[in-house]
Amino acid sequence: MNNKITAISTFLDETYPHVGCELYYEKDYELVIAVMLSAQTSDNAVNAVTKTLFSRYDSLTKLAEAQLEDIEHIIHSIGLYKNKAKNVIGIAKTLLVDYQGKIPSDKMELQKLPGVGNKTAGVIRAEIFKIPDLPVDTHILRISKRLSLSKENDTPLEVEQKLKKIFPQSCWIKIHHQLIHFGRDICLARNPQCQRCKLQGFCKKK
Repeated sequence: MNNKITAISTFLDETYPHVGCELYYEKDYELVIAVMLSAQTSDNAVNAVTKTLFSRYDSLTKLAEAQLEDIEHIIHSIGLYKNKAKNVIGIAKTLLVDYQGKIPSDKMELQKLPGVGNKTAGVIRAEIFKIPDLPVDTHILRISKRLSLSKENDTPLEVEQKLKKIFPQSCWIKIHHQLIHFGRDICLARNPQCQRCKLQGFCKKK
């Protein structure tokens, strides 16, 4: 296992030495909303709508008082937009009423925000507070199973727990971003670019 982990870490460091969050945001609450919107949606699609959203509603108070129909209209191009529009307003209201407009750093507190689950909370903690975390999205889930870092029927939370035991805590945030980029760029769900990958010796897909 150690040789495999070393090979994975080396390949990711060589291929993606400087990667990070690609969601557009200027204020902490904007990241919370952007990560929530990114569920089952690409970062590019989210960035396309949040540019308008955050320009038109440039404060938590304005977002909390927004008309649902207008938020729906702005974000209608992304998946699950009706429910996400409710969450946008709900997040703003909850932050203002329960947290004095501040983003909580506690993972359980973050999950009290509408539309924020374990994965989203982990991303927020890592990006805003630099708290080591390794949230698992669909890319990381797929890669972990292909590379036998987890079992085929493991849930995202189970995969997260296993990856945290495999990789040093100091690398969690970096590995999270590297694996996402690897999944978007090379280890695709369909038609993976195996000829560009140095990890085929460990992969079930080969």
